[in-house]
Amino acid sequence: MQIRTIRDRIDWLGAIDWDQRLFDALIPLPDGTSYNAYLVKGSEKVALLDTVDPAMVDLLLAQLERVPHIDYLVAHHGEQDHSGSIGVVLDRYPQATLLCTPRARTLLIEHLAIPEERIHTVADGETVSLGDRTLQFLHMPWVHWPETMGTYVPEERILFPCDLFGSHLATTDLYVTDEGRVYEAAKRYYAEIMMPFRRHIEKHLARLQDVAIDVIAPSHGPLYNRPAFILDAYRDWVSGPPKNEVVIPYISMHGSTRRMVTHLIDALAHRGVTSYQFDLAGTDIGKVAIALVDAATVVLATPTVHAGPHPEVLYAAYLANALRPKAEFASIIGSYGWGGKTVEILAGQIGNLKVEVLEPVLCLGLPKPETYAALDKLADAIAAKHNARGLA
Repeated sequence: MQIRTIRDRIDWLGAIDWDQRLFDALIPLPDGTSYNAYLVKGSEKVALLDTVDPAMVDLLLAQLERVPHIDYLVAHHGEQDHSGSIGVVLDRYPQATLLCTPRARTLLIEHLAIPEERIHTVADGETVSLGDRTLQFLHMPWVHWPETMGTYVPEERILFPCDLFGSHLATTDLYVTDEGRVYEAAKRYYAEIMMPFRRHIEKHLARLQDVAIDVIAPSHGPLYNRPAFILDAYRDWVSGPPKNEVVIPYISMHGSTRRMVTHLIDALAHRGVTSYQFDLAGTDIGKVAIALVDAATVVLATPTVHAGPHPEVLYAAYLANALRPKAEFASIIGSYGWGGKTVEILAGQIGNLKVEVLEPVLCLGLPKPETYAALDKLADAIAAKHNARGLA
């Protein structure tokens, strides 16, 4: 990929990873991703903002063949998809100084063996002059590591926020062209990576309200030349109320739990509640994460395996607990063969959610008329809770 111009003497560098389908050996990447680096040239000095994943360092080095001199290399974040090629770049530019937050300094030394003498730490709000352009550093801890920062170029009103506002999306578009596609990719990215830290992000969004921004250039995905698009989306995801929606991750071994899920879905629809069911036997777990962003209620549906929940449902509960969505209610439904502690185990897995747990519905073997009646009662309770919150 060739260098692409954002503004005069401000360029995109990096790599488009079309074929990557799993990030951090955990996160599905159905649309690939990109590793964005940026070159900012002033009248006196030159800065490179971030690098690329080490697997694609050759692409970055080929782009840098046209760049004879770099004064500053800015490390916004210590994770290797951004910082993993720092050592190679510093070797090519022995005069360059690495700029990062104090917390990042330790991580870069420990994770990447960057020489201490090459690192200079910057304070929150500190500026570095490139001549006719300025780099202003904005500390953004917990988006999504504790050492993260962004860079703002006030003369061009461009914000480089690293992972914040990013999307895992491989595309040749420099800027967002298909807002619907980017919205889903950015929401997936937020759900899987940023949602656990939404209270920190809320503070950063408030700070950015006073910053004049014409372009947002994240570390993954296309750039935003209409910043309000992604800023408004984040404000909704982070601070907006949950929606009149229920997420139902489930597994069914012999059909009983599936029948219960089908009945509950229909009962909720009859009461005006939108539901999303996910068969964990084959679901893209990222889709579950997306649905969790807005849902007011989570219902875990599972058969009983060795006296406890199915491992896939246990994983879904662990995931929801780790992601900390703004859901306010939860319940558990399912079937069992002879007994068990499914409810106790699953309820113990979701302590981070701070939800009100509604009456579970479990049945012995196949669901019976009284099972369906209990599911109707659960649907009534969910609809009533949503109505009381003004979500319907």
